Amino acid sequence: MTSGQERDARPGLIAGRVLVLLAIVLSALTLRTAVTAITPLLDVIGDEVGFGSAVAGVFGMMPTAMFALFGLLTPMLATRFGLERIALVAMVMAGVGMLTRAMVGDTAMLLVLSAVALGGMGIGNVVIPPLVKRYFSDRVALMSAVYITCVQLGTAVPPLLAVPVAHAHGWRVSLAVWSVVAFAAVLPWIGVIVDRRGRDARAITTPQAPQHHSTHSGRPIWHSSLAWGMAAMFGMTSLITYSLFTWLPKILTESGASAEFGGAMVAMFSAVGFIAALGAPTLCARMVNPFPVVMACAVCYLVGFAGLVFAPSTVPWLWVLAIGLGPSTFPMSLTLINLRSRTGAGSSKLSGFTQGVGYTAACLGPVLFGVLHESTDGWGWPFAFLLVAVAVMLLGGRRACRPSMIEDDLAA
Repeated sequence: MTSGQERDARPGLIAGRVLVLLAIVLSALTLRTAVTAITPLLDVIGDEVGFGSAVAGVFGMMPTAMFALFGLLTPMLATRFGLERIALVAMVMAGVGMLTRAMVGDTAMLLVLSAVALGGMGIGNVVIPPLVKRYFSDRVALMSAVYITCVQLGTAVPPLLAVPVAHAHGWRVSLAVWSVVAFAAVLPWIGVIVDRRGRDARAITTPQAPQHHSTHSGRPIWHSSLAWGMAAMFGMTSLITYSLFTWLPKILTESGASAEFGGAMVAMFSAVGFIAALGAPTLCARMVNPFPVVMACAVCYLVGFAGLVFAPSTVPWLWVLAIGLGPSTFPMSLTLINLRSRTGAGSSKLSGFTQGVGYTAACLGPVLFGVLHESTDGWGWPFAFLLVAVAVMLLGGRRACRPSMIEDDLAA
C-alpha cells in the first residue's frame, strides 16, 4: 500500500476501532444484567407467576450452566460465522430474552426466555476476549481492564436498582429495562460488520504483502496443559465466588447479623471486584509470570475463610474484604486468555475452553456448599470444600501463568 493509501485508510481504521470499542463496552455492560437484575425480585415474581424456592434454585444455577454450555459451543460458531457476527447474535439473544421474559405469565416460559438471554451472555463472555485481541492487540491490558470493569458495573448496578424500580413501576419493567443496553450494543456491532466487510472488499483489490501463518498440529484444545490450567484457575475462582454470593448472607445472619447487613456484605464483596478489574490486567501484562499474584489471592481467601469460620461476628467486614480480593484471579484469567495466545483463533479456542469447563465446575459450588452445610449443620466442612478449590486454583494458576502460548502447546 502506498503512503497515500495509508493516509486514506488511517481515519477509517481509527473510526473502526472507536466503533468496536463502543460495541465492546456496551456488550460488557450487558453480560451479567440478566443474572443480577432478577435475583432480588425472585420472591415477588414467584408470588405472582407461581413458583417456590425449588424454581428459585434453578434460576440460581442457570447462569453458570448456560455460560458453560455456550462457552463450549461458541468457538465452533465463531469459526464458522466470524466473531463479529456471533457478537451481534449474542446481543440480540440477550436483548430479546430479557425483554420477552418480562412479558410472560408462566414459569416455564420465564425459564426458557431467561435461558435465551443467558445463552447470549454466554456467547458474549467467550467472544469479547478474542475481539480485544483482534482489534486492540497493542492495548490488551488497557482494554481488558476497560471491559472487565464494565462487566463489574453490569453486575453491581442492576441489583441496586431492581427493587426501587419494581416498587415504582412493577417487576416487569424492572426486568425489561436492561434489554435497552443489549439492543444498544446491537447497533455498533452492525456498524463493525459493515465496516469490516468494506475493508475486506478493498483488501481483495489491494496487493498484500506475503503473510506467514503459524502452523500447528491441530490437536484438540483439551490436549493442552495450558488450557486445563486456565480452566482450573478460572473455574475454581468462579466456584468460590458463586458459592459465597449464595451463602454469605446466611453465614452472617446465623452469626447474629441482620439480613440487611448480610446484603450489604454481599454488595461489598462485589464492589471489591472493581479494584481487581482495574489492577489485575495491568499486573498480568507487566509480569513475565504473574503467579505471585495468584498466591496472594490464595492468602486472601485463607484469611477470609478462617475469619468467617472461627470469628464471623468479629470484624466481618474485614473477612469479606479479604475474600473479595481473592477473585482477582477472575480478571487475571480473562486477560491471560489473550496474553497466552498468539492469534485470534487461539484466543477464541482458549476463551471457549476456559469458560466452558470453568463454568461447568462452578455450577457445583453453591450446591455442594449447601449440601455440606445441611449434612453437618455447620460451616467447617463447606469451607474445607472451598479450601480444596483454592488448592486446585493454585495448581491451575501455576501452569496458566507460566510464559507460553496455546498454539505452541498444541504443537508440542
